[in-house]
Amino acid sequence: MTSTRADYVESMKGAKVAMRKLVSSGSPFEPRIGFSRAVRVGQIVAISGTAPIAADGSVACPGDVYGQTRRCLEIIADAVVDAGLSFDTVVRTRIMLTDVSQWEAAARAHGEFFATIRPATTFVEVQGFINREWLVEVEADCVADR
Repeated sequence: MTSTRADYVESMKGAKVAMRKLVSSGSPFEPRIGFSRAVRVGQIVAISGTAPIAADGSVACPGDVYGQTRRCLEIIADAVVDAGLSFDTVVRTRIMLTDVSQWEAAARAHGEFFATIRPATTFVEVQGFINREWLVEVEADCVADR
C-alpha cells in the first residue's frame, strides 16, 4: 500500500499539532541554508550546530578552542532564552571538534556553563566545518517542564 501526501493530509485532519516556534540568531547562513538556530515544538527545543561567530559576523577567537567554545555556548544560551526556556533545561550537548586532542579546552568552557546542570554530553572529532577557521561547533537539546 502506498501513501501519498493527500493521504497524510487527510489523516491529519482534526489532529492536534504542537505549535512550532522558529528561533533565529540573525546568522547569514540561516536563510541561505534554510535552517533555524533553534526550533521549539511543545516542550522540546533543538538547537542547531552553533559555530563561533562573533557579533560582527567574523570568526570569534581565531585559533582558540576554549574561546570559540565559549562563544558557541553564549549563542546557544541566547537561543534557549529566545525559545522561552531557561538554560537549566538543556539535557544534551554535542561538541564537535576538528581536533579532538583539544577536547580539554572545549570541556573547560562547557564546564563553566554546565557545572551544575550536567547535561548528557558527547565530544566527537569531525573533518571540518563550513569555515575552516571554526575549530568547534556545539549543538544542544532542551526539554521544558511544561
